[in-house]
Amino acid sequence: MVKIGDIELPDFPLLLAPMEDVSDPPFRALCKEQGADVVYTEFISSEGLIRDAAKSTMKLDIYEKERPVGIQIFGANLDSMLRSVEIVEKSNPDIIDINFGCPVKKVVSKGAGAGILKDIDLMVSLTEAMVKHTKLPITVKTRLGWDHDSIRIVEVAERLQDVGIKSIAIHGRTRAQMYKGDADWKPIADVKNNQRMHIPVFGNGDISTPEKAQEMRDDYGLDGAMIGRATIGYPWFFNEVKHFFKTGQHLAPPTIAERVEVARRHLQMSIDWKGDRLGVVETRRHYTNYFKGIPHFKEYRMKMVTSDDAADVFAAFDEVLDVFGDHQFV
Repeated sequence: MVKIGDIELPDFPLLLAPMEDVSDPPFRALCKEQGADVVYTEFISSEGLIRDAAKSTMKLDIYEKERPVGIQIFGANLDSMLRSVEIVEKSNPDIIDINFGCPVKKVVSKGAGAGILKDIDLMVSLTEAMVKHTKLPITVKTRLGWDHDSIRIVEVAERLQDVGIKSIAIHGRTRAQMYKGDADWKPIADVKNNQRMHIPVFGNGDISTPEKAQEMRDDYGLDGAMIGRATIGYPWFFNEVKHFFKTGQHLAPPTIAERVEVARRHLQMSIDWKGDRLGVVETRRHYTNYFKGIPHFKEYRMKMVTSDDAADVFAAFDEVLDVFGDHQFV
């Protein structure tokens, strides 16, 4: 068993990574149904929260069926981060996660996200103040370092643990790499193998198959996997990994009918949560993967990603079912 504070999780839990414009309540609910053990919100700006910016506060919406759920916040100003913790607490999440890993320029340029990797002392002091400011478990998601020459993740993780975080998720790239090249899990294993570490250490980056998840568990000895891009438009990935762990066999991929049914529910939940137009537009990124592997699919995908009218998208789903419903594609 793995524990984040008092939250009990199964051995080698699978966590849905916080992803901007992806990890919203509809998608989190689907991932939870399909085996995700912990889900995280999109990352939320502490400055946006304290200004009551609509986009930031909307991201605080969480639902009982998602639990355990973590709300992730980012920022570099101590007062703003402490005030945002107070705001986040009102949504009653199970976990507050601090983003010290986002590599995007507009975040980094303010010293937040991965930008704070250039000032480890600030990273630690900010974390310590937040831990002291709430009874909720504080966790951290970060990267190996700012660049290859400044990787100190073993020391950084231990210092963060020592000021009270309850788990750490580490993406196996530096900020300089962005998302290029291969993720390096060895430094994450070095963190886990540090005899002074006693909190869960989760690996993140390039977990694209059940075999990769098994490698992270068995060869690198990590406590769990935080999975991001492989789940976009494919919430079934969590159950596929768990089935592979249990049996050594690959779970049969979802049928066309199952894909259509989940895509339809995803769109409807998004419309219910965000309204008609945003619900339609912000679900588009998922359709390529929902229907991956279906030959001659371009015509239907274009209908799904170009129409602003939900009725047109639902009609495209019906067409897919009519045309491809009897087939199975891997």
